[in-house]
Amino acid sequence: MQREPRSWGVSVGPLALTLLLLARGEAGAQGPVPTFAKDVAPIFQAKCEACHRPNSIGPMSLVSFDEVRPWIRSIRARVAARQMPPWHIDRTIGIQQFKDDRSLTDAQLDTVLRWIDGGAPRGDAKDLPSPKHWPDETKWSFAEMFGGPPDLVVQTPPYTMPALAQDVWFRRVVATGLTEPRWVRAIEVRPLTTRGRRIVHHVTAQLDQDEPGVSAGGQAPSIGPAYFMEWAVGKQGEIMRPNSGKLMVPGSRIVFSVHYHAVGEEITDAVELGVYFYPKDQQPKHRQHLVSVYASNSGRPEFVDIRPNSVSVTQGVRLMPQAGRIESFQPHMHLRGKAMLMEAILPDNTVRVLSYVSDFNFNWMTNYIYADEAAPLVPKGTLLRVTAWHDNTAANKNNPDPEQWVGHGDRTVDEMAHAWVNITYLSDADYAAEVARRRAAHDKTH
Repeated sequence: MQREPRSWGVSVGPLALTLLLLARGEAGAQGPVPTFAKDVAPIFQAKCEACHRPNSIGPMSLVSFDEVRPWIRSIRARVAARQMPPWHIDRTIGIQQFKDDRSLTDAQLDTVLRWIDGGAPRGDAKDLPSPKHWPDETKWSFAEMFGGPPDLVVQTPPYTMPALAQDVWFRRVVATGLTEPRWVRAIEVRPLTTRGRRIVHHVTAQLDQDEPGVSAGGQAPSIGPAYFMEWAVGKQGEIMRPNSGKLMVPGSRIVFSVHYHAVGEEITDAVELGVYFYPKDQQPKHRQHLVSVYASNSGRPEFVDIRPNSVSVTQGVRLMPQAGRIESFQPHMHLRGKAMLMEAILPDNTVRVLSYVSDFNFNWMTNYIYADEAAPLVPKGTLLRVTAWHDNTAANKNNPDPEQWVGHGDRTVDEMAHAWVNITYLSDADYAAEVARRRAAHDKTH
């Protein structure tokens, strides 16, 4: 049985960190008490307002001092424990540079705690940052970036979810209507209405298309299933790195699977998939694919089998048929999910730890997108290995019933264990050139 990774050196838990920060404050080493206007508002604006603003998904707004003040004790507890902002990558293991890192730095965490422990002063209103302009949630998130709405929108038929019902998996195949090949540079998936976001837990969209010499799934058999986009709470969309994209061909179809759950109110909604294309005269060099790497202990790649009152470990691998760049890592488990590790086993048997989510939270299906210079490059023949831990004990506060024997299934009370991984495949020559470029850049700055 593989143990969970452990950090090297001394581990400082949330309580110890809080006491340490308080001790520093008492010693006067941190200077004046921070104020909301000058010091804390910019942090909340950068790391919290994306969810915690009026009419967004957060349970409260954290934009103004008056909105923040009633939640001071709750904010302190969750910030000190690093439960908020939601970011569950272990900070001591693997790659730490991400494009979408919403976590607080040590300095930001220190500032928030010293502000609260110092009485949470408002400060001078003149020090407040300019209000941040957030896109209208009824509009496409990438529209401003690309100068308009998506070039192609594919929508499911509407579905009515009763106020009280079992979870539903609404599956439909919808034609894209494409009449010529197009390269994709960004994708968004979203519920059609803001009310619909209450009932949509997650969506998978597969690209089903026929290419000469390629399997019916739309990709070469050696590369894998034709996943196109997955959406869940906390995930906005996907933007391809420069000179890479996904190819759609004429007659292609989108295979939707929408997980609806009841919320005590009847709601009718649909799901939209928006696609932004490269200009017709601009063809990216590299093709990107979204794959699943399953962790299993039951003889079939996607299955898990978890005994009552136990912590279960599952593991699986996926072969890289070509060299490539690993773009992102998104663990997917359900209520008993505890942790997930992704490693690369290179052809020479060297093992590289890529990312480790040590505190998985089913409520936040975060897609960890590696920064440009940190996205791991791996050669042909590499094995991507995923190890998952499930906690089916009473110690897991999210566990609905530790006495149940749990197997694989779509329902939230069932379990899964796989990682969504975006991969850009490279030729051997391009791989070698990119490795050399990064090495030269590293040598120049060091």
